[in-house]
Amino acid sequence: MKIWNTTSDFILLGLFNYTGAHLFLFVMVLTIAFSSLVGNALMILLIHQDARLHTPMYFLLSQLSLMDMMLVSTVVPKMAADYLTGHKSISPAGCGLQIFIFLTLGGGECFLLAAMSYDRYVAVCHPLRYPILMSWQLCLRMTVGSWFLGAADGLMQAAATLSFPFCDAREINHFFCEAPTLVRLACADTVVFEYVMYICCVLMLLVPFSLILISYSLILAAVLEMRSREAHKKAFATCSSHLFVVGLLYGAAIFIYLRPKSYRSANHDKIVSVFYTIFTPVLNPIIYSLRNSEVKEALRKCMSQCATLNHD
Repeated sequence: MKIWNTTSDFILLGLFNYTGAHLFLFVMVLTIAFSSLVGNALMILLIHQDARLHTPMYFLLSQLSLMDMMLVSTVVPKMAADYLTGHKSISPAGCGLQIFIFLTLGGGECFLLAAMSYDRYVAVCHPLRYPILMSWQLCLRMTVGSWFLGAADGLMQAAATLSFPFCDAREINHFFCEAPTLVRLACADTVVFEYVMYICCVLMLLVPFSLILISYSLILAAVLEMRSREAHKKAFATCSSHLFVVGLLYGAAIFIYLRPKSYRSANHDKIVSVFYTIFTPVLNPIIYSLRNSEVKEALRKCMSQCATLNHD
């Protein structure tokens, strides 16, 4: 099989074809992506503007919204441009950049969600010690650590993936550059790289996921000891909705990155990737924030101020 140099472009086959049904799905995906950008941008604005939201919990939420906005912006515009123009090529540099940014945000979000679960655990189980156990210094360290670990994983996988020689079949059956899909095109032994990538994914996915499950288990155990039935309902509703989003994100990521190579299907990978690149970011501001009474009050205050300015 012919090996081609790394200066040649890749071809992204995309997610949709040009049938009427796929055109409808394309419009729906764009609508969801736009809603995600608006919802997360609104969350960042409200947290920045309202002094009552200047707490570690909401700071972590603002970082989650920032990551989700960047994730959608990394994947959807390129996918939409390819579909509308028919020009589906992407340079190796562009592909490497997409892998790096995507893994930085995805990995960073995994650790950030673990930090958020710890914040909720402290708030529910140790409310009087919250200022000490969840100080601003610790909050900033966890945030910087999340970005750093995600960036380290993204840089390593992007550099290693593009270091392989690729065969003449340079078509990527995906709607963006994702490391496991790109490795399939390599004309070299990738066993060592896949083993290292597997170890990294275990650390990036299963470790924070385990911490999240432990935190919410302790929260539920503490709530069950309370006598208030209303507290039970509120805690179960909050924890179940949070765990739903966490499960959707981690489940899809584990399916893509920890599944044995022999069981992988390009079409399945594309569909599953949609969940954590497009659908999860639109759910986060709803589940984590817009159902929160403090955020609703901040939104009403912001709308009232805007109405006053327009009236003047």
